[in-house]
Amino acid sequence: MDMMLHVLAPELLLLATSMALLVGDTFWAKRYPALTFQLALVSLLMIVGVILASFSTESVQAFNGAFIRDGVADILKVSMLLMTIFAFVFAREYLVVRGIERGEYYVMGMISLLGMMVLASAYDMLSLFMGLEVMSLALYAMIGMHKDSSVAIESAMKYFVLGAMATGLLLYGMSLIYGVVGSLRLDLIYQAVSIAEPSLVLNMGLVFIIVGLAFKFGIAPFHMWVPDVYHGSPTGITLFLAAAPKVAAFALMFRLLIEGLESSVVEWQGLLIILAVLSLLVGNIVAIAQTNLKRMLAYSTISHMGFVVLGFVTGNIDGYAAAMFYVIIYGLMSVGAFGVILALSRKGFEADNIADLAGLGRRNPVMALVMLVLLLSMAGVPPLVGFYAKLVILTNLVEVGMVSLAVFAVVMSIIGAFYYLRVIKAMYFDAPVAECVDAGFATLSLRYGLMTVAALVLVLGILPNGLLTLFAQVMTY
Repeated sequence: MDMMLHVLAPELLLLATSMALLVGDTFWAKRYPALTFQLALVSLLMIVGVILASFSTESVQAFNGAFIRDGVADILKVSMLLMTIFAFVFAREYLVVRGIERGEYYVMGMISLLGMMVLASAYDMLSLFMGLEVMSLALYAMIGMHKDSSVAIESAMKYFVLGAMATGLLLYGMSLIYGVVGSLRLDLIYQAVSIAEPSLVLNMGLVFIIVGLAFKFGIAPFHMWVPDVYHGSPTGITLFLAAAPKVAAFALMFRLLIEGLESSVVEWQGLLIILAVLSLLVGNIVAIAQTNLKRMLAYSTISHMGFVVLGFVTGNIDGYAAAMFYVIIYGLMSVGAFGVILALSRKGFEADNIADLAGLGRRNPVMALVMLVLLLSMAGVPPLVGFYAKLVILTNLVEVGMVSLAVFAVVMSIIGAFYYLRVIKAMYFDAPVAECVDAGFATLSLRYGLMTVAALVLVLGILPNGLLTLFAQVMTY
């Protein structure tokens, strides 16, 4: 019993606080509108402390091997918790000004986070599916919360329909794998597949699983929901959607393909190479044509997820650690970029077009500097952490002999730098348009939070080895 409580402590605390806030908000929402937000932050910080206090690189299992707590799970959980804290802090003023702040936003965010944390620790296909559904259903509800916006409702429906399709494909692939090996546990699947004869059913299961994962990651050619959902959702919700769920998608791919199906690496490696190449190509080329900043960042996300997939393509521990490093760093940069959009917006005006950032260097030098750091990091300019994240992926590709793939990724990164530089050019060299001259009101928490994110991007770029060494170490257990 003590062992189960140790393994499940973060999830149990998150579940208990989410339910308490859901009930309590009905009593204090009108009298103390900020209380749910404040208690949510305290709860998340407390859970971060619980995980860090008991952090270990050794793995411990519960529920007959269906749930695991190891170094990988703890790192992913802490990163998702911190991204959620940033998202809540950054989004609050945006939601309040527009009259769409409700306690349900924070409760749904915490429930979605619960599903993500279950994904990080799931060690059989049933618990993986349960975590995925909890995460996804809460996200659908969050996107559709702005009932007065037909665009937001359309985005929620599109995300729901395509997400349900992806979940069905993933579940069908899992059922085929179960039919071949006769077990749901990932360690038993690994053992069975490693000694099994090549099978058409097994390969079909792999294909369906990878297609489902590609939908969840937003990887081309299964990316069609990403730009529409990012653009149509209120920016305060897009901020949350663009960060922590990507880390959860990494957890899902890591558990399925590495913990469960690494014996079939030859079979799924080729599929991932195709998906990565398409993502880098589509994401970077189509982003050039975008004038809406949120859509541009959405296509940028597709290209960045292509880099994450390249880490899996290497087929070794260093590559997986590099992929985990990349997805966490991307989540941090994404939170900051959408946070700047929030800081520049006001009621009746969304600063979500590239033209809305024109002259920002003169209007708001601090926000312009933060956005400059984040965009240069996304483009992979040294000494920022985005450069190092790309470098470790490319280095691992070269070390395993995939030089042509690494060269292609470099070329795509150079092309991708164009649309980031276009935004920087607008901020520092273009004259502001009339309607955005006085736009934006950033609270102190939002302003200092964005400055913290920019500082982390710079510091982690200068001193990245500690994190990468830790990630490689937890991968070996």
